[in-house]
Amino acid sequence: MSSFSSYEGCGHDRRPPGPSYHQRAAAIAYGLDKKGGESQIIVYDLGGGTFHVSLLSIDDRVFEVLATAGDTHLGGENFDDRVMDYLIKQYKKKTGTDVLSNLRAMGKLKCEVEKAKCTLSSQQSTRVEIESFENGNGFSETLTRAKFKELNMDLFRKTMNPVEQVLKDANLKKEDINEVVLVGGSTRILKVQQLLKEYFNKELSKGINPDEAVGYGAAVQGGILSGDEDLGDLVLVDVCPLTLGIETTGAVMTKLIPRNTVIPTCKSQITASHACQACLNTPQSPSSAPDAAHARLYRLGQLGSSS
Repeated sequence: MSSFSSYEGCGHDRRPPGPSYHQRAAAIAYGLDKKGGESQIIVYDLGGGTFHVSLLSIDDRVFEVLATAGDTHLGGENFDDRVMDYLIKQYKKKTGTDVLSNLRAMGKLKCEVEKAKCTLSSQQSTRVEIESFENGNGFSETLTRAKFKELNMDLFRKTMNPVEQVLKDANLKKEDINEVVLVGGSTRILKVQQLLKEYFNKELSKGINPDEAVGYGAAVQGGILSGDEDLGDLVLVDVCPLTLGIETTGAVMTKLIPRNTVIPTCKSQITASHACQACLNTPQSPSSAPDAAHARLYRLGQLGSSS
């Protein structure tokens, strides 16, 4: 599969892996004024470049993250790439020209594909049209919602895996979930919404704009940090989204802080070191895999500066 996310002028910034900040902020936006006892919510955050799911408990202004999971390499850009692959092949069939090496043409196509994807959330079909696309030739192709779904159905289904994972990690059933909150522009894709509605057998929360939820919640968190009296009783309990450990002899990851551990926390372990060792690798792993080769490695001191 090709990746077209680097063409100049279009595309999204990929969010770095890090704490469940976006989901927590969205949960605050959703639950700040909620009354009526404890509720369990799923925050489904599908953005341009990354995907995260968090399961939270909300009870009288206490927000507790119970579990988090996701895929830092799945998002709207991947859907765009599938469509671009398809349209490039269609153009080659009609003209015999492969435009993959034409960066200018590819940049134009990426912009139009992203617009088309957004349009398909409200229309059954749209035209992808570009004047002076390549060598003086124009580009015109119809893209239907059905074709978009066909090209990306496996990726849409893939987003349900982290949903099932957070339920498993929190020892909850899907019937225990009171609300499903959507965050990120890619949650406007109707097939994504349909999969969630069918899985949970309930309507999705429409109380907050997916594009504004994180900003609203972040403003509330800013108020907490600045000492706003109206927010003084708000309690936020977060978890570590990735397993943290150290690389020991044989490139093996020795786990120190398992994924979904409540933070802040502190763990220590004594291990043997190499002679003249000048640094320590601290792996981050999305799972509990003991093999450090499958984890992201950070030299000592980097972890605090990377998100």
